[in-house]
Amino acid sequence: MAGPIFKRVVLKLSGEALSGDKGHGIDVNTIYKISEQIKKLRMLNVEVAVVVGGGNFWRGRNTEKMDRTTSDYMGMLGTVINALALQDALESIGVITRVQTAIEMRQIAEPYIRRRAIRHLEKGRVVIFAAGSGNPYFSTDTTAALRAAEIEADVILLAKKGVDGVYDSDPYVNSSAKKFTTLKYIDILNMGLGIMDSTATSLCMDNKIPIIVFGIDEPNNIVDVVLGKKIGTYVKEE
Repeated sequence: MAGPIFKRVVLKLSGEALSGDKGHGIDVNTIYKISEQIKKLRMLNVEVAVVVGGGNFWRGRNTEKMDRTTSDYMGMLGTVINALALQDALESIGVITRVQTAIEMRQIAEPYIRRRAIRHLEKGRVVIFAAGSGNPYFSTDTTAALRAAEIEADVILLAKKGVDGVYDSDPYVNSSAKKFTTLKYIDILNMGLGIMDSTATSLCMDNKIPIIVFGIDEPNNIVDVVLGKKIGTYVKEE
């Protein structure tokens, strides 16, 4: 079997990816399946950082009557719940894990410190980044791009629920939708493809961080992508 093609990765998991078929909350079986894949990456000596979303609990941008800043902070707390659940699952199968939060809550997690995060990765620990960037109006996709740049990750693995890559239109609405195997960052911005928000895409473009978009419904894809199998859509500069 060929070895991994990346040494350090940022795995971006949406909150929905952790809810399984329930659509909300946390599905324990799903979290354990994902944890097993992360463990396999560690057995391949791949350094793994994870950014988790919180949409299975709360989506700040979808509230109209609530103050947006308050709503976004509530969403950040949802990401912390997901991070702690993932940490518990990983450590139950022998994977040493650290949660770092952008908003300090020292009783349950470390504050985010870049050098400490890199040191954890070098020591073989999985690092989960929670509470987004700590700022309202920024998505966890932007957090994934920011953290990937800060820790000098080789790639962002953008695991999507219900879709296996990037299409030119919604495949659930348009049966003739075309799936892209490769894309440039500028194509995402120009075509308005909704895989990441424009801030996250621009940050990846500026720092030349490749993105691989693939489906999380088949958890084995996480390892297969890192082993170089042609799955999903590869976004890069050229």
